Parts: sequence; structure tokens; C-alpha cells
Amino acid sequence: MSHLKLIKPTASLQDAYMDFYHEWVSSGEEIIPAALRKDPANFDQLVQHLLNIEEGIGLQEGYVPASTRWLVDEKYKILGACNIRHDLTGPLLERGGHVGYGVRPSERGLGYATFILGESLKLLKALEVPRALVTCNDGNIASLRVIEKNNGMQGLPFTEEDGNVVRRYWIDLRE
Repeated sequence: MSHLKLIKPTASLQDAYMDFYHEWVSSGEEIIPAALRKDPANFDQLVQHLLNIEEGIGLQEGYVPASTRWLVDEKYKILGACNIRHDLTGPLLERGGHVGYGVRPSERGLGYATFILGESLKLLKALEVPRALVTCNDGNIASLRVIEKNNGMQGLPFTEEDGNVVRRYWIDLRE
């Protein structure tokens, strides 16, 4: 995994991002993390929006600063992404957690999600977050394994109004 790194969004990777984005849209799956669901038609504006959110600029009410990172390989192909929330609000404590991450459909099962979460935890530790909350839906076995590989300790689940059970895991960052 030494050929992988998480980078800040940059306008210089527009073609790579569009490839990443269109593959995900074509799959019919919901793009994860949610921060990347925004239409990239005005790519420079999208990148600036993500960078602003990291700095806490222009946040919608109830939102917190969050760092978006793209997982790239040595050729700067975007393999996945994460959104690292610097703090938690009530809804994030219930179902969102500190980190949302996803890997493009054609690159799953290669350990990239485990890498993304591990690197995201380092960023949270640098932000002096003592414990990270990471969540996933009850049936998402792949994500459960990723969280457990990153030392997640299961907390109390949260049941949404529609009956969906959200698993909540805490990861100690004080070590």
C-alpha cells in the first residue's frame, strides 16, 4: 500500500475525478462519502467548496468542518475517498460518525477501504480527537470488517425511523 496516499481535492485531477465519479454513477449505487454527491459540472467550484468546508467556510446550519481526501495511486487514479468530520453533532453521533469513506466499484476488495480509514484516523488524531466514531449499516459486512481491522469497538447501535440499524464503533486515538 506504499503506492497509495490521501490527498486534498485539487482541480488538477479533474479528468481522474470525472472518471471516478462517472463510474460510481454508472454503477447505480449511492456515492459514498456523501460529500462527493454534488454535481461536478463546475469542477473548480466543487473543489473550492470542499476546501472551504474543511476551513469551516460557508457551512450550512448544523454542519461541521470536514476534510475531504481522495485516495490516489502512483498514477493519480482516484480509487476512493473519505470525508473526515472534525466534530460531531447529534445526527452525526447517531448515524454519521467522524468518517465516511468509499471505494469506487471496480477497486473494491483490495484493502483500500482499510487503508483509507487508517489514514483518516491519523488525521483525526492530529486534530486532537480522542475517540473516533465510525458507523455503517448493519448488513454492510465489508465495512464492519474494515472498522474492526482499525480497532473499532462496537457501541450501542442506532435504529433509524425506517427500521435500518446503524452500527456504531468507537476507536481510541489516544495511544
